[in-house]
Amino acid sequence: MTNRTFAIIKPDAVKNSYSGKIIDHILKSDFKILSARLTRMTKQQAEGFYAVHKGKPFYDELTNFMSSGTCWVLALEKENAVEEWRKTIGTTNPANADEGTIRKIYATSLGENAVHGSDSNKNAAIEIGFFFSEAELIACQ
Repeated sequence: MTNRTFAIIKPDAVKNSYSGKIIDHILKSDFKILSARLTRMTKQQAEGFYAVHKGKPFYDELTNFMSSGTCWVLALEKENAVEEWRKTIGTTNPANADEGTIRKIYATSLGENAVHGSDSNKNAAIEIGFFFSEAELIACQ
């Protein structure tokens, strides 16, 4: 089933000039980019986006980090997009990520792990809707 997922190239990866390499990795992994935007989240936006984690020990660190610099937000499409994107990026901790995954190649730490990926189809739809209107999602052939 072709579906959508949501990705963020996080501030650490943008700062380290990995955006182009990560986008190339996305395209070489046969994802279609439906929409992409360079943005800088405010602290309030980061708190809203990561509200599901509110109350967890890493929440403040995460929202501070995500509002600390520029990031790319992307809506992606592929068969089994959520599952395939999770495989492409690797585990949250780059030390445990498989060779060749985005996090293994570009992440510097557990907290600064280069990219975000939706964990379910439901959350992908919510996360895409947080940043993009349906009219902004264009399937490129």
